[in-house]
Amino acid sequence: MPVGTAASVKGLRQEALEEIGAGILLANTYHLYLRPGHQVVSKLGGLHAFMSWNGGILTDSGGYQVFSLAELRKITDEGVRFRSHLDGSEHLLTPEKAAEIQLALGSDIAMVLDECIETPAPRSAAEAALKRTTAWAGRARKYFQEYVRRNGQPVQWQFGIVQGATFGDLRRESARQLLELDFPGYAVGGLAVGETHDVTC
Repeated sequence: MPVGTAASVKGLRQEALEEIGAGILLANTYHLYLRPGHQVVSKLGGLHAFMSWNGGILTDSGGYQVFSLAELRKITDEGVRFRSHLDGSEHLLTPEKAAEIQLALGSDIAMVLDECIETPAPRSAAEAALKRTTAWAGRARKYFQEYVRRNGQPVQWQFGIVQGATFGDLRRESARQLLELDFPGYAVGGLAVGETHDVTC
């Protein structure tokens, strides 16, 4: 899944992506929200038209950027308040807002907002992030399902993200809690964020 953070895979032509058999690209909710803006992309026909890409598109929730730009953000149960790395403007990214942005972008797969923590981490931090991730996933799922009731089914799948750091029992509990929310798909989140490669595996 080649990464097209700002709706473009850098250094490769579209034809090259097709030639190597890339069936799906990853685009970034956080960056597209800040520039050019999800409303702009929506008015231009959504990400597929904006990128001239007929294959699949997955948009992440912005959760990883929240993690990687730690000095610019504050996490609460409400969501993540952060300052733009572009101009310093302040924004609040909630689970509902992340879902709203991704619906406007028109990706095929939309990831819910999760709390990604650096590893190694103390168990207490992993437990807190798991609890918040599940609560946020529930709010995102509710927003998405209400959107479907009002507007009809979008051509988009919303996926939950399993957290739990490097604790196997927490990973299993996170997966169990997310299964209760009945997503059409699930991702393994919070890996390659500080732990060694063997622990990732």
